[in-house]
This record gives sequence, C-alpha cells and structure tokens, in this order.
Amino acid sequence: NEGNEYFKEKDYGKAVLSYTEGLKKKCEDPELVTVLLTNRAAAQARLGNYRSALNDAIQARKLKPTHLKAIVRGALCHLELKNFSEAVAWCDEGLEIDSKEKKLLEVRAKADKLKVSVMAASRICCACPRIVLLCPERNIRVVLEPSNEEEEVSDGLAEMSLDGFHSDNAMGAKVHLDADGNLNWPVLFLYPEHEQTDFVAAFHESTRFIDHLMVMFAELPPWDLERKYIPSNLELYFEDEERAEMYEVNPEHTLLQMLQHQRYIVKAGTPTVLAFVKHSPFSKKYFSSKKVHRL
Repeated sequence: NEGNEYFKEKDYGKAVLSYTEGLKKKCEDPELVTVLLTNRAAAQARLGNYRSALNDAIQARKLKPTHLKAIVRGALCHLELKNFSEAVAWCDEGLEIDSKEKKLLEVRAKADKLKVSVMAASRICCACPRIVLLCPERNIRVVLEPSNEEEEVSDGLAEMSLDGFHSDNAMGAKVHLDADGNLNWPVLFLYPEHEQTDFVAAFHESTRFIDHLMVMFAELPPWDLERKYIPSNLELYFEDEERAEMYEVNPEHTLLQMLQHQRYIVKAGTPTVLAFVKHSPFSKKYFSSKKVHRL
C-alpha cells in the first residue's frame, strides 16, 4: 500500500501519516490492523519516536499476542529507551514462538549485557543516579565485588591491591559527574617495585596519563633512591588478572581510552594503573610469568 511505498523510499514521516489514515478507517479485520500498527511502529522508530513506536507494538500485541514482528519492534524500542529488563522479557516471549529468530537473539544478548552493566554501575555509582547509565554508554565495564580468583594478588602485593575496596575507597573519593557531564574517577597508581602508591582523587576522563605523571613526578619521590622515576622513563600497564596478561597503556592516552579497552574492567569503582621503569630488571622479572601486550 501507499504507506509501504513511502517506507521503501525512506520517507518515514509520510509513511506514519499513511498508516494512521488506514487505522482511522476502523477496519474490522484485526489481522490488518495489527499489520498497520506494526508497520507504523517501524516508521516511528526510524524517526526516533521510540515511545510512540512502542505504544503501537503494544497495541498490535493486544490484537495478536503472537505477532512476531510486533514483538521484535517492541523489544527494539525497549532497548532504545534503555528499558533493558523489558527488552529481555519481550525477547524471551518472542523466542518462545521462534527460538531461532536472529533479531530477537541479538537484541536479547545486547539488552542483557547492558542490564548487568547498569546494575553494577548503579551499585557503584549510587551517589549520582545519572552515572548509572553513563558507564555502559561509554563502553566502560564495571564490577562491584572481586571474585575469589581476583582476591589472589600476585607477587606479594596484597597490601597494594584494591580487592575489598568499594566506591567509598580508602581516600573517601567516588566517581562523580562534573558540571559539564564528564566523569571524574578516583585512580590508583601502583609502583610494584617499591610497593608504593599514588592516588588521584578526581582524574578527569579526558585527561591524559602523562599530564598526571608530570605533576606527580615534578619532584622525585623519597623512595626513588636511584632517581629513575621520571615521566619519560616510565611505562604504564593494566593487568587482566583473569588471563594473567598485561596491557601497555600509552601515556598520551586519556583515562577514558584505557577504560574503554575491551579487556579493562573497573573494579570496586577505582581504576588501577601499574607503573614500571622501562627495561628495568624488576619489570622483566615481573613480566616473565605473564603475557604482555605492548604498544
């Protein structure tokens, strides 16, 4: 019909109007009304009107609960509206009808992943509700509690570990939003060779690591008796404890770039970075039992 032609031409506004005109005719055929509602939902979604599209999908399902296209449309709308639990529920209902429906399987997997991320973020970032959605939106993975395996700290650095910390960490700092909507994280720098640490209470997500290193090592620390800890002589890494692998971090990169790495997980609300002197005997020994991903 006319609405479908407009849809094919990507004129979604006219498609919505056409489907609406069809619905105004009060057709007695529930099958046709279901199709019109489902098609209008698709057009509304293409326009970004996800709430209106969801309402159409709901009405279509009232007429025909097993209409798979209506279920797919509704699940997609819930996903876009960040109603992740509802998206999963709609997908499950659709998969009972067709367990191999590819789109529902994709939407369910994505919604379930985002739901878990939001739950973790909400527990870590409860001080600011807006932060709940910002972590998954930024592709940042967070976990609240360490697993049993993660509680085992390698090389006798237990006192330097973050295991058991919460978002209210030892320094009382929390991840928070600034006035411009940017996240500021409490970040812990570990120096395994000397069993020392530095703590940055509010590391802006768009700030580079080198900028903080220049400040922290403007003067040599008293424990650096060999005077080796200068910014240009340091290498930064984060550790993937699950795989016992190390990933080198470019000092010119921002905190957000590290947090978005596919293998990085923020534990207990506090990102952690390890710093080593380049080519030092200690770092060679430390890396000897681990796989190292260098730049």
